[in-house]
Amino acid sequence: MSSVFLYFPGERLSPAELTAACLDGHLVGLGEGYVPADTVETTALRAASLGSLAGLDLAAVLESAAWIHGARDEPPARHTLQRATERRLHEPIGRRFVYRDPRVPAADLVRIGGVAVTTPERTVADLARKGTPDAVEVLREWAARAPAALPAGVRWIDGSGRVPHKRAARRLLGELLRRT
Repeated sequence: MSSVFLYFPGERLSPAELTAACLDGHLVGLGEGYVPADTVETTALRAASLGSLAGLDLAAVLESAAWIHGARDEPPARHTLQRATERRLHEPIGRRFVYRDPRVPAADLVRIGGVAVTTPERTVADLARKGTPDAVEVLREWAARAPAALPAGVRWIDGSGRVPHKRAARRLLGELLRRT
């Protein structure tokens, strides 16, 4: 279910009308949609803005999930979506997102604004497992905003079974925790 505050091209307003409303200062972009300029940006609105990309079968993960959870102000240039259903999907193609096929277990998902999103602790662990400079920067921003986020990610890693890059992620989170 989409919010009444979210506008998507072609639904209630045409792309031209949305552009005009943005130029007039009435609307601003949020994720894949637009909201009134005076709307308070919430996690539910951020997640719902990805509803047209994610649908019911995909979950926002990594930097996209971190943005939804409030770890950063700006959304990633391309969102990362991962399969959230048991059944295999024909690989979705889109230039606004990157698709990852491994299924995210239901225990690691929350539904926010009608969109499946990895839990904050799973998101921290996934970013640490990814280990790229961009992912590390997101983790630093998140630690500055919510200091309890990194220890929750460590607990997820410690409680997980065999997952790729587990040791490197644990080391990275340990280093980040020592610096904060």
